[in-house]
Amino acid sequence: VELSCIIKSTVTPDPRIEWKKIRNGETSYVFFGNKMQGDFATRAEILSRTSLVIKNTTRMDTATYRCEVAAPSDTKTIDEINIQLTVQ
Repeated sequence: VELSCIIKSTVTPDPRIEWKKIRNGETSYVFFGNKMQGDFATRAEILSRTSLVIKNTTRMDTATYRCEVAAPSDTKTIDEINIQLTVQ
């Protein structure tokens, strides 16, 4: 599965990007501090700096995934997008 977080424009040379998983009201990090977290460390990766690829998805991966971008030099310094993933 590939979840995309597209950054249209930024003047910040290296914006901070984080991915979080929200399931049953609990939020956990997927990608934080420029590395994959938890069980995602062995089965997920970041492509093109912004897209999250999860391999071997299971029903436990069904959740809302939030991409947060922090670009301190931009007019809009922080933005986020939520993506609902349902694994059947």
